[in-house]
Amino acid sequence: MRWRVRSCGYRYYMALSRSGRRLEIADREVHLWAVRFDASEQHFEQCRQWLDAGERERAARFHFERHARVFTLGRASLRALIGAYLGRRPESIRFRYGAKGKPSLDEPGSEGFLFNFSNSGPFGLYGFTWGCELGVDVEELRPVPEIEAIAARFFARDEVSDLMSLPEAERPRAFHSCWTRKEAYIKAVGDGLSVPLDSFRVTLLPGDPPRMTQLNGSEQAARGWTLQDVSPTPEHAGALAYPDRPRPLVVNSLVTVSELLDDLAF
Repeated sequence: MRWRVRSCGYRYYMALSRSGRRLEIADREVHLWAVRFDASEQHFEQCRQWLDAGERERAARFHFERHARVFTLGRASLRALIGAYLGRRPESIRFRYGAKGKPSLDEPGSEGFLFNFSNSGPFGLYGFTWGCELGVDVEELRPVPEIEAIAARFFARDEVSDLMSLPEAERPRAFHSCWTRKEAYIKAVGDGLSVPLDSFRVTLLPGDPPRMTQLNGSEQAARGWTLQDVSPTPEHAGALAYPDRPRPLVVNSLVTVSELLDDLAF
């Protein structure tokens, strides 16, 4: 049984009990999953076996074992969720990568199924939908030394002015809100570092709804994008971006990797 709470038109599933059923995305919905990369040794070994040769090679290149473990659990969680949505075994999922490294599925019958993911330390955020590119980003909230200099280097001029107009104690959260909204947009378009962060503007002041206000000098182009805040914990800032009018958003409660795999019956 699931406990459902409605808030701001979104559906928040506060508990999981899918008993291995295939996950389904209703018309135009965006599904978000927050995962903490904790797993038993049995589940970790299961996750490791799901990775393809390229992913295992990447995991082996990490200097610290904890980083290799986070990478392994993060990729395995992605495979498990995609497998549950498409009715495939996690180890059978094949990826291809765009010119800037954005992953997509290389699977017959998966056309139009789109996803994106981000991690910050031991937490991952995953987004899924049909028929619309999307980007997600998550960052741990932490002090930002030389916050004005960093903002001046990367943010648009109006964003810097808004940021510095805030009391000093409120600036780190506003900074991370701005950063994650920008990163989510960049990940949605898949152009990576080739997109200057100051080529578009987003809101960042507390109380202002998340939105893009200008894109390459055009307010009309900016209106074609939806930005939404999605924070997996109170200690994180997160954002979702996609080029469409607002879609129904389903946010699943934070789970560990072991809880996720047990619930999906993999």
